Amino acid sequence: MSTLAVELAFKRGILPGWAAAHPTVEAFWAPTVVLMRRIQAGVRGDVVVLIDASMEALAQQGIVKRESIRPIARAGFGIAVREGEARPDISTPAAFRETIRAARSVCYSRTGASGLYFAELIQRLGIADEVNDRAVIIPAGFTAEKLLSGECDVAVQQISELMSIDGADILGPFPGELQVHTDFSAAIFEGTSHPDAAAFMAHLTTVVASRAYDQGGLASRIEVTGAL
Repeated sequence: MSTLAVELAFKRGILPGWAAAHPTVEAFWAPTVVLMRRIQAGVRGDVVVLIDASMEALAQQGIVKRESIRPIARAGFGIAVREGEARPDISTPAAFRETIRAARSVCYSRTGASGLYFAELIQRLGIADEVNDRAVIIPAGFTAEKLLSGECDVAVQQISELMSIDGADILGPFPGELQVHTDFSAAIFEGTSHPDAAAFMAHLTTVVASRAYDQGGLASRIEVTGAL
C-alpha cells in the first residue's frame, strides 16, 4: 500500500530491482487520505508508505510497527502544462498567482496532499472562486492526465506525480514561500506474517532506492546502507 507520490520511483527503480531476486510485489497506489480510510476500515498489507503524520497516527494506534518506520523521501508541489504549449511564468508568488488566474482550467486532486494544500492556497491568495469555477477537481489519480485529454491547461500536483505522465511539461515547483514539502515514510504492518516484509523494507533504504527517489522527482531522506 503506497501513496501515489512515490509510484514513479518504485516502478522505475525500486520494484524492478526487487523482482530480480524476489516474488513480485502486489501494490495498491492511492492518495494518503484514501489509504487511511481503507486502513481504518480494516484493510491491511505487509508494508505501507504514507506521509509522516499519518504514519505516526498509525503507530500510535498500534497498526504499524513503530520500530520499523523509516523515512524514505520528500516531495514538493509543482505545476505542469501540456508538452508543446506555452510555458507561463511561475517563478515568483505574483507570477504564480497570475498564471493560475489566467488558466482556462486548472486540475487538482480532491484527496491528495497537493490538492488539499492548493485548495487552501488559492483561498489565501484570494482567487479560489474564480479558479474553482473553471477547475477540474479529480477524486484521485494523476492530474496531468487531464492535460493530455484537453480538460485542463494547468495541472497541480506533487512534482513526482506530474513526472509520471508522459507528455506533461513541468514548469517547476511552487515558488518561494508558496512551496511546502511533504515527507514520506515506510513501515511494516503489525500482524504481517510475510517472510519478505523486513527484506523489502531494507530494500527501500538502499543506494538503488535512494537514487530512484532522486530520479523520480523526490528528494531521498534515507541513510544509505548499501544495495540489495
